[in-house]
Amino acid sequence: MNTDEPLTYVYAVARQTEPLGKLLTTLRGVGRAPVELLADPSDAGPAPLAFVVSPVPHGEFDETALKDHFEDLQWLEDVARAHHDVVQAVAAHATVLPLRLATVYQSDSRAGRALAGQHETFARRLAELDAHTEYGVKIYVPPPAAPTPEHPADAGAAAPTTPGKAYLQRRRAQHHARETVYGQAEQAAATIEAIAARYTSQRVRHAPQTGALTGPQENVLNDAYLIPDEHAEQFRAALAQAARDFPDLRVEVTGPWAPYSFAGPPAEAPAPADTEERAP
Repeated sequence: MNTDEPLTYVYAVARQTEPLGKLLTTLRGVGRAPVELLADPSDAGPAPLAFVVSPVPHGEFDETALKDHFEDLQWLEDVARAHHDVVQAVAAHATVLPLRLATVYQSDSRAGRALAGQHETFARRLAELDAHTEYGVKIYVPPPAAPTPEHPADAGAAAPTTPGKAYLQRRRAQHHARETVYGQAEQAAATIEAIAARYTSQRVRHAPQTGALTGPQENVLNDAYLIPDEHAEQFRAALAQAARDFPDLRVEVTGPWAPYSFAGPPAEAPAPADTEERAP
């Protein structure tokens, strides 16, 4: 195998159209490589399915190199940002089916055969995503308040008589406050689900985010919804109105996004990039 030949990096599936082709002439992908459409050679329709692709160096994206690069957070960030930028740019002009990060084939011809082999699956998913956009909805609860010393003047007749009892009383009050705010979060989640049910039947429940992504607040809900474009404004307005009923919480709505959460193939279908077709 000639390792001097570039590999084919695939960002997404879309339909080949003249406007999309013109858009891609202005885009740069991973490693600032030019982006283009690779059409399904078996699709004779007016808007054939196509991979959105760019060439990448063999020595940086073959199987051995990828195993090493996946431990390099800066490399991952750079590739993920380039991947996302291409997918979002396409999504702004056409229905797009994003593929997973670092989907790579040995050549354009192998990528084309993989596209043809998955034609029915890709066509069905694109049809389901037409005129729909992904929105994210997150709920955050505030960090627990630290127990504060109770001032004797505020204690009243029922105040504990020892520092230990006073501390336990403050801890019980703190615990009660946390139970209250979690109860509000459950009510908010139920309200959001009821609102979303009026506009879409597709939801993906992601694991709550943790660590630096959330800051001092705790993320307790992290859902994605696939919303028809014609209802997007009503959906966002209804969520904003509902959030006012829960002032102790932060309800965050993000989007519009390319439908990453809804791009996976059905369970009975093979993954878009068959490992046998990936670069060795």
